[in-house]
Amino acid sequence: MDALLAAQDKLIAKKRDIKQAAMQQLLTGKQRLPGFSGGWEVKTLGDLFTFSGGYSASRDQLSVEGHCYLHYGDIHGSSKTSIDTEVDYQDIPKLDIPLKQVSTKSLLKDGDVVFVDASEDDEGTSKHVVVVNKSNLPFISGLHTIVAKSKTDELAHEYRHYCFQTQAIRQQFLFYAVGTKVSGISKTNMPKLTLPVPSIPEQTAIAAVLSDMDADLAALEQQRDKTRAVKQGMMQELLTGRIRLV
Repeated sequence: MDALLAAQDKLIAKKRDIKQAAMQQLLTGKQRLPGFSGGWEVKTLGDLFTFSGGYSASRDQLSVEGHCYLHYGDIHGSSKTSIDTEVDYQDIPKLDIPLKQVSTKSLLKDGDVVFVDASEDDEGTSKHVVVVNKSNLPFISGLHTIVAKSKTDELAHEYRHYCFQTQAIRQQFLFYAVGTKVSGISKTNMPKLTLPVPSIPEQTAIAAVLSDMDADLAALEQQRDKTRAVKQGMMQELLTGRIRLV
């Protein structure tokens, strides 16, 4: 059982490395998918988005009642780069306040991108999530977040799930980050970051390739988790004497 788990972990790590390499190639134009050619236009994030802050509320104010609330700690604590108000509804903390107290700039719509503005390590400086909110539920962006709302239709929603994960983007976040023990990027500096932008059809094709890789990884992780559960169950049976070796 341990050998099987080790093999599954090794395969998952290999698949993650392959996906990371694919992202660095596809999202920078170094590798092109069949049928696409021509140059990409480099845009600043200020060309593509407007930026604003979130509504300040402490973790103690959150509960299971009220409106969905995106706390920056939940962005840091998740490996996901998207949050879905339908799929993730039960897991999203709630803030019970009248919506009239919240600026419309802090209410999250489908396709908005939310970045953290504070991190205790370099890796977390560029942490973000893309909002999936097809039902347009009230969703409040919280403390220490920067909300990016589209100014144009030049970035496909599915492409946003990946385009901020390249090493080039992360290096720009680190360049503009300020602070010592806690560092972060400001709303003033966010518009200065640059992003290579392919055509919408190429964005959609790239996102489809990377989404398939994500699905493959998720299936492998599910298999690994089942193996762990079986191992844990067997250990409980053996260690409690419910099953005896012969």
